[in-house]
Amino acid sequence: MTEHAVVDRFLDAIERADIDHCDAWAPGATLAATVPNWRFHRTGADAIRETYRGWFADPGSFERLRREPVSGGEVVEYDLTWWEDGVPHLAHHVHLLTVADDRIVADVVLCGGRWSAGLLAEMEAADA
Repeated sequence: MTEHAVVDRFLDAIERADIDHCDAWAPGATLAATVPNWRFHRTGADAIRETYRGWFADPGSFERLRREPVSGGEVVEYDLTWWEDGVPHLAHHVHLLTVADDRIVADVVLCGGRWSAGLLAEMEAADA
């Protein structure tokens, strides 16, 4: 099992905040997202782009990135950092990606939330 080029394109689009130009998804791809206090589904590349356009609106970088090839796809876990309105933020996501014919056909994403620097400091203090 190997890492997939389509996942490279998806991760690059996240970092560059360039979801609109990302061709990672198959036309009928599905997204099943679990976010804080909510869960939702989207079907189709355009609907997924619309969702991710809001999530990844600002260029960022992966503070931590782990990719695990699995049969039929990859599991991707990362901490993404970016600046929003002059404030540093971080998000922790896990994507269970199913890949076929160099396109993502299913993405099950678990999102811990979007945390500003102030909230990150509170979390760090709570861990001490």
